Amino acid sequence: MKLPTTRAQVPAAALALMLAGSAWGQAGQTVKIGFIDPLSGAFANVGQNQLKSWQFAAEQFSKKNAAGVKFEFVAFDNKGSPQESLNVLKAAIDQGIRYVVQGNGSGAAAAIQDAVNKHNERNPGKEVVYLNYAAVDPDLTGSKCSYWHFRLDADTSMKMEALTSFMKDQAKVKKVYLINQNYSHGQQVSRWFKDVMARKRPDVQVVGDDLHPLGQVKDFAPFVAKIKASGADSVVTGNWGQDLTLLVKAAKDAGLNVDFYTYYAVTSGVPTAMAAGVSGTVRVVGIGHTSVPGVQKWMNEYKAKFNDDWYTFQTYNGLAMLSEGMAKAKSIDPVKVAAAMSGLQFKGFAGDVEMRKTDHQLQQPMYISEWRKADPKNPYSVENTGFNFQEVRAIPAYVASTPTSCQMKRP
Repeated sequence: MKLPTTRAQVPAAALALMLAGSAWGQAGQTVKIGFIDPLSGAFANVGQNQLKSWQFAAEQFSKKNAAGVKFEFVAFDNKGSPQESLNVLKAAIDQGIRYVVQGNGSGAAAAIQDAVNKHNERNPGKEVVYLNYAAVDPDLTGSKCSYWHFRLDADTSMKMEALTSFMKDQAKVKKVYLINQNYSHGQQVSRWFKDVMARKRPDVQVVGDDLHPLGQVKDFAPFVAKIKASGADSVVTGNWGQDLTLLVKAAKDAGLNVDFYTYYAVTSGVPTAMAAGVSGTVRVVGIGHTSVPGVQKWMNEYKAKFNDDWYTFQTYNGLAMLSEGMAKAKSIDPVKVAAAMSGLQFKGFAGDVEMRKTDHQLQQPMYISEWRKADPKNPYSVENTGFNFQEVRAIPAYVASTPTSCQMKRP
């Protein structure tokens, strides 16, 4: 009679291979990820930076990660258009790509989210997972939430909770002017500020509330004149890219002496405009800043490689989550990985974070940072200006967290 093979009878090297194969079936495989964002047009400088940021993160994580996989990014230019996003999403899927990332524009995000839902419903066995790294309309994890969508950035409401928790304590803040891009994110910034600040500091007046076309305004001087005439002491804006760069330039040219509270002063081109001179203080609400210990090493390496700044910290958390999810699922199959990432707790660049199971909104600390001259304690030079963003307040995840209306349909 043939006796069953025992562990003792298996050579050590063969046993190691067997155990590795059973626990790490995905090890050594390459995971292709489609990058869908503007690489041409008004916001090309931001998109190009973020593509490099994802590629840099892939290079770093491919050296070592929990799942033992390799990451490779394939770029698709959506020109900032929701319709073009659908075209390039189809092209990515046709190439066999099962994971996509996008972040610039909540309109494009909503289109991708809806298309991924429909594709997955119609094509079992070929499911796609969408990692949203910067489109922050709360509806994407609220009324429109999707099992296949995972948001890595804090949404507009979370950022506003963090921002207003700081602003309410600033005695100087009495009259606020709102200026935002006229699409879902900008509209949400306006609405959330008015709602949240009324609760925390009902004495604060909103003395202006402008929405302007996305990426089309070439001269913000007329808007700055309105801000000046309003008597505002502070400006709150969710603008990003060219729209924030030109706003800052117009404010400087007009000698506008107000404090700016922003979501995206870190984005390409804006720091150089600020370094040319701004009369007031510029602050940013975000998930990190240049002085967070967990990002300094990467920022220095990125600068050395590209002579550019790594400011999309979500690229770290995105690949950390993917690799941890793949290790937990013991697979790179999107269905298994999505299930593993739903509710996943993992180590992000700034500490422990959690992908909330109810709506797939990452729960993480927030920071208020301020544009200041570099110093020995904070030596990093953003866009080689001699300035950087330095922390003025850290906001714990539970403070910035907001409730969700998501009624998630799970497969």
